[in-house]
Amino acid sequence: MRTLIEPFHKELTIEEQCEMLGLPRSSYYYKPIQASPETLALMKRIEEIHHKKPFLGYRRVHEQLCREGVVIGDKKVEHLWALLGFRSILPGPNLSKPGRDPAEKHPYLLDGMWIGRPNQVFSTDITFLPLPTGFVYLATVVDWYSRYILSWEVSNSLSVDFCLKVVEKAFEIAIAEYFNADQGSQFTSEAFINLLKKHGINISFDGKGRAIDNVYQERSWWSLKYEKIYPNCYESVKDMIAAVKEYVWYFNEERPHQALLYATPSEIYHGITPKHCKGVYNGFKVKEAKYKK
Repeated sequence: MRTLIEPFHKELTIEEQCEMLGLPRSSYYYKPIQASPETLALMKRIEEIHHKKPFLGYRRVHEQLCREGVVIGDKKVEHLWALLGFRSILPGPNLSKPGRDPAEKHPYLLDGMWIGRPNQVFSTDITFLPLPTGFVYLATVVDWYSRYILSWEVSNSLSVDFCLKVVEKAFEIAIAEYFNADQGSQFTSEAFINLLKKHGINISFDGKGRAIDNVYQERSWWSLKYEKIYPNCYESVKDMIAAVKEYVWYFNEERPHQALLYATPSEIYHGITPKHCKGVYNGFKVKEAKYKK
């Protein structure tokens, strides 16, 4: 919304433009507080612990950091944990919070489902990408069958518009039968739900405390961060966007996946079976939860 404001408009003041857009003036003038290098390093370490041991909650992550000699309170770890969007794979209270007034509640529909074709299940989620003076958010839409990244967007805010844009870009390629997301406020908003219902899609939300419900999204982020972002330490948002663009193309078109019998996501998504494939890829069954969600 902020990008629609024209500061030097000949007829409308900034106040009038904000009123027309339903945007508080404070939101227009707000400048994000830059995170310190120490905070960014801490967020990176928390993410490393999470990827190695996704069953740990923020309290045990705090204990791990203390054992490593980091002087930090558990509330600070909890704040960064929530900021990163992490949640333990174990069930627990309030680990995935919807907005105050979620438009609708939907169950997790993919438990035990056989994923056997492209455009059967899409999912979306948000992660953070570190910069020397702060961080930006990355949202992607992934096809579960092929692991193909259909669309992506980078933003400095967690607005609903940001999430809608990345999904609309994916729908320009194809419409899924099922769409899965977590229970964050962006994805439980009325605008997001209406976008999916408009296309007649079956809506699925992650179960509370179930990080592995969206594991295919998480896996692509892990590859991006540890193969591209962290080794290069990008200095600006422009450089970060260029890096994401370059890596997404590589991930889709050139990077062979063991789970795909060493085909690329693009080959599987477009129905191409290369000669070097070690068999014929037919899909997979979503793991069933061992406990009631």
